[in-house]
Amino acid sequence: MALSSALRLQCWHFRPSSALLSRLPGRDCSLLTEKMTAAKRKEKKKARKGCSLPGFSWEERLANAVTPLWRLPYQEQLQVKYESQRKVLQTLASRLEELGIDAQKPGGLCCPLQPVVPSPVINGYRNKSTFSVNRGPDGNPKTVGLYVGTGRARNIVCVKANHMENIPPKHKQVAQCYEEFIRCSPLDPCILFHEGGHWRELIVRTTSCGHTMAIITFHPQKLGQEALATQKALLKEFFTHGPGTVCALTSLYFQESTMTRCSHEQSPFQLLHGEPHIFEEVLGLKFRISPDAFFQVNTGGAEVLYQTVGELSHAGGDAIFLDICCGTGTIGLSLAHQVSKIIGIEVVEKAIEDAKWNAAFNGISNCEFHSGKAEAVLPQLLSSWEDAGPLVAVVNPSRAGLHYSIVRAIRNCKSIRRLLYISCKPEGEAMRNFIELCCPPDPGKKLAGEPFAPTLAIPFDMFPHTVHCELVLLFTR
Repeated sequence: MALSSALRLQCWHFRPSSALLSRLPGRDCSLLTEKMTAAKRKEKKKARKGCSLPGFSWEERLANAVTPLWRLPYQEQLQVKYESQRKVLQTLASRLEELGIDAQKPGGLCCPLQPVVPSPVINGYRNKSTFSVNRGPDGNPKTVGLYVGTGRARNIVCVKANHMENIPPKHKQVAQCYEEFIRCSPLDPCILFHEGGHWRELIVRTTSCGHTMAIITFHPQKLGQEALATQKALLKEFFTHGPGTVCALTSLYFQESTMTRCSHEQSPFQLLHGEPHIFEEVLGLKFRISPDAFFQVNTGGAEVLYQTVGELSHAGGDAIFLDICCGTGTIGLSLAHQVSKIIGIEVVEKAIEDAKWNAAFNGISNCEFHSGKAEAVLPQLLSSWEDAGPLVAVVNPSRAGLHYSIVRAIRNCKSIRRLLYISCKPEGEAMRNFIELCCPPDPGKKLAGEPFAPTLAIPFDMFPHTVHCELVLLFTR
């Protein structure tokens, strides 16, 4: 059957979006305040797991799970986050005291804590959203949305994200179209790998330049190349000539993946339509973004964050700026004009390609970028640059924190006197890194370098309506 004929047989009709959350009946917002009682915390935990809460719609349960502060006025959200960061610094002070380090400052903190820097954009700020495919509240297994519930409890429900305040309308539109497509496809969704099925996640990336990238993950199971080619052709046709044209995609990618998360090296992203990259502007510079490259999800917030990092670095014209976990090079390149050299390290190879392109496109020549695991690349780099001049380092790792060998290399490099640690989860594995940076020298662990001391902490609200924020912690020695 010709492709166009096959398309005509598909049941493509746009469905109207569900009502916005703001139109839903109000609920007692005390559930979400910092002064929650133990019983109310238990109720919040139930909401996150998708348990039945009397009077809560599925939309509210999802909002409570993903954006639990959504009912609070924004200034109150900032206060909740300030208190959580204050507890992080109190914990760090206590942990350092246990090691014999006098770290107690006023308020029991390990260093001064500034107020939370607000996000320039409060609603629809995300430039990247990941949507799952699973059973919806109505039982339809081809529902595209976000999870409520847990796999362990086997109570997962996939709820459409039309009402979510942190997700922009464009992302919701692409998710709606993807759902429209897979509901008309004869192929099943892949909910559990061992049970078969094909249609999986959707990732949507957008930029302030008006670009939209969609990445669709597909489990090939036992489909042959001809059958795969047909599905890719149908998908492309839908988004270029069918109802999906309303999304005006800049890039449409397809990834055949047999794992939950797959890098480009493990399973290449296949460009079905449009441009291979989308572009963003930050602090007057233009940045190229690949499908799996890291980029801060709040672009406006990132600009404020990077400006502050530049101010805190105190990096002069003779300094070398070391950007560890550099992604597409945004932090380093934004500071290139004030230092003698930028050195970036990133494990995602495509992101390093983007960083090099970004440097060349923006006419920045005093930089070099290295692809590989930082724990393997950094020690060798430091040995060659240690005597070249003062080093200022910034680390921006994932929630898993830094590998111990990275911390050790930084500690043992005498030229690094100033370190900026950016963490989206400082109460997690990052806390281990903080202690490793500040603990007394330990020959048994090959920590010979002078310890760092926390000097200043500044939280940035990169994730309005959620409980998370980005903490910049300045260490000096």
